[in-house]
Amino acid sequence: MVVRNRTFRPLRILKGQALKTALVFGLTVPLVQGCGAVLVGGVAAAGASMVHERRNSSTVLEDEHTEHLAIRLLNDDPDIKTHGRIGVTSYNHRVLLTGQTATRSISDRFARKVARLPRVKKVVNAVTIGPVASFARASEDALITPRVKLALTKIDIPGFDVTRVKVVTEAGAVFLMGLVSPREGNAAAEKARYVPGVTKVVKLFEYIRS
Repeated sequence: MVVRNRTFRPLRILKGQALKTALVFGLTVPLVQGCGAVLVGGVAAAGASMVHERRNSSTVLEDEHTEHLAIRLLNDDPDIKTHGRIGVTSYNHRVLLTGQTATRSISDRFARKVARLPRVKKVVNAVTIGPVASFARASEDALITPRVKLALTKIDIPGFDVTRVKVVTEAGAVFLMGLVSPREGNAAAEKARYVPGVTKVVKLFEYIRS
């Protein structure tokens, strides 16, 4: 069973002025989660969060492409289909793997495959060993993520933008990704820590100068 943290597929052919135009159109499109793209009038229009995105546009599309390639690898792996569930999140060429597999060797083998994909700089294998999470557990995780995003909107730091933080929830554990300052990262982790249902917070930020 394969789980994705995104529900959209950007067109990879957007370049130059076409991409800039798509980003502007994206201002009128509400997003449910994170930053990414949705289809508007047949054109992949980036979401409003792109306006404050610290990754460049090429990196955003490359991260999406990495996820697509990883999903193909998942679909071609019979062990994961039968004995596990892995979610893939790519942010600034760093890939987070979450979910469950029956054995460590299954997840490790998949992590090595992902590490060999183009543009991937690092793979964080947070897959746990054990039975696949129940539907009830997955549903609770799906509720925790927006709760955390809401909590992050209460961070009172000049210039902080909640759309710069990617939130991934797995079995109550919250993983935080993004390009942030140390102060922003610490504040985000502190806010996430007190959200109901969160069992632990894992900071996977890349830090920039404030």
